[in-house]
Amino acid sequence: MKSLHDVPAPAKLNLFLHITGRRPDGYHLLQSVFMLIDWCDTLHFEKRSGGGISREDLTVALPDNDLITRAARLLQTHTGCADGVHIAVEKQIPAQAGMGGGSSDAATCLLALNRLWKLNLKLTELETLGLKLGADVPFFLRGRNAWVEGIGEKITPIDLPAADFWVLKPPTGIETSQIFAHPDLKRDTNAATISDFAAHTYDYGHNDLQAVAQNLCPDIFQAVRLLNEHGLQARMTGSGSAVFAHCMDNTKKLSVPENFLSRFCSNMDIHPLTGWASSES
Repeated sequence: MKSLHDVPAPAKLNLFLHITGRRPDGYHLLQSVFMLIDWCDTLHFEKRSGGGISREDLTVALPDNDLITRAARLLQTHTGCADGVHIAVEKQIPAQAGMGGGSSDAATCLLALNRLWKLNLKLTELETLGLKLGADVPFFLRGRNAWVEGIGEKITPIDLPAADFWVLKPPTGIETSQIFAHPDLKRDTNAATISDFAAHTYDYGHNDLQAVAQNLCPDIFQAVRLLNEHGLQARMTGSGSAVFAHCMDNTKKLSVPENFLSRFCSNMDIHPLTGWASSES
């Protein structure tokens, strides 16, 4: 297929994830650092006339109304755009991994169609739309590594030193709602500051979801153990089943079971599509 745009959608890692409280409406208050990595999906966009929106899955099958399709329809409805698009998706980021693959795909779709359809929406307007699709979408739209607080809506860009990581995804996943609803989830970690994190960076903090998640999904414990056995300090990312470890010696050799996905990744300073929407108000 001849595509007008062949664009990446990078994954993220949560370097730590602390739950500091809970609001009266049930939403959990968190602190985390979201970091972009070079494990990416690729989306291919071809402009079509007539307003039709179609999707083709080149690797794994996605739900009919996945975040990519929903993002395209939301943008089209919001702007009244008469153009259509065919989107072919090379999915590489695993599902239920805590790596933000679906949210990243949605952000890339909004940015690409803003350019392909010549809509010229500002970044702030795309963020408002993105938030309707998922709490992590604005992070990927902004395109910078960030300190994240609140329920995920407070995003402060930060700089991170270049680093490499092993990321390991076991064959099973886990539903976020199961973890956050669990009575044993720790919800009272003391609030930290950016300066606290900066003093330790890749060794800082922990993931408050990990203890509960490992009990619900024993494969997470196995993934952590596999990385630890290689002399690495592993932890879970986000609320999914993927785990990661910072690699100081740049080793690219890791022995894991065949049914585990593993990848040696590097972090990214900025999203590849940064600048595709104007930040001017």
